[in-house]
Amino acid sequence: MVHIEKTPGTCGGRARIAGHRIRVMDIVHWHEKRAYSPDEIVAMYQGIGLGDVYAALAYYFDNMEEINEDFRSAERAAEEFEKRQPSRLREKLRG
Repeated sequence: MVHIEKTPGTCGGRARIAGHRIRVMDIVHWHEKRAYSPDEIVAMYQGIGLGDVYAALAYYFDNMEEINEDFRSAERAAEEFEKRQPSRLREKLRG
């Protein structure tokens, strides 16, 4: 059974759980950065199982540089978006 796939044009070509739009980096975020257990992650996403979560984590540990670059790329994109589209709330709070 294939758990992880990469498809150009889906999720930006990033590694994801096969048949879903749940990226490996999403699973890593919840597990490694937010300390959710695999069971909690399964409960959060309808249609995936523990095998999918563990496969995503195994993929991450086998391809850490790739996934860490995905995180850095997403952060850069968010920073660029914020520069082009400043927050109206922040503007109001500044006075």
